[in-house]
Amino acid sequence: MTWYGLLKFVHVLLAITAVGSNITYAVWNIRGAREPQHLSFALRGIQFLDNRVANPSYGLLLLTGLTLVVVGNWGLRGWIITALILFVVLIVVAVGFYSRVAKRQIEALETAGESSPVYQQLAGQARAYGIVSAVIGLAIVFMMVVKPFP
Repeated sequence: MTWYGLLKFVHVLLAITAVGSNITYAVWNIRGAREPQHLSFALRGIQFLDNRVANPSYGLLLLTGLTLVVVGNWGLRGWIITALILFVVLIVVAVGFYSRVAKRQIEALETAGESSPVYQQLAGQARAYGIVSAVIGLAIVFMMVVKPFP
């Protein structure tokens, strides 16, 4: 076992944790919608996972990835540059839009209720940003695994 191999293992584990956490958000939302009395709990669960598990994992994922590029002497290949660009876009969508909308969605649920137009609009926005984030995250995983560009 080498340090590089161990770092690569940690990197892959962080990717599983970050993307895996994000994928569960859809399940939490479906469960909350089916049982409205637990919707606030489900949304707060998503917010907790996002703030305390997924986002820190993405941050460490970037650090371990950049370290692997340097230590592994990969250089800035096309698939690495593409993944980094997608990573920046993911951060903008997730932190700049999704997290803000999710916070407002919880506030609207607790003040105006699930059937209010404000809540419905925010829930739709959160869903759209969540889908976009998931697609970008999966595209990054694709780049890392398949390495389609030289």
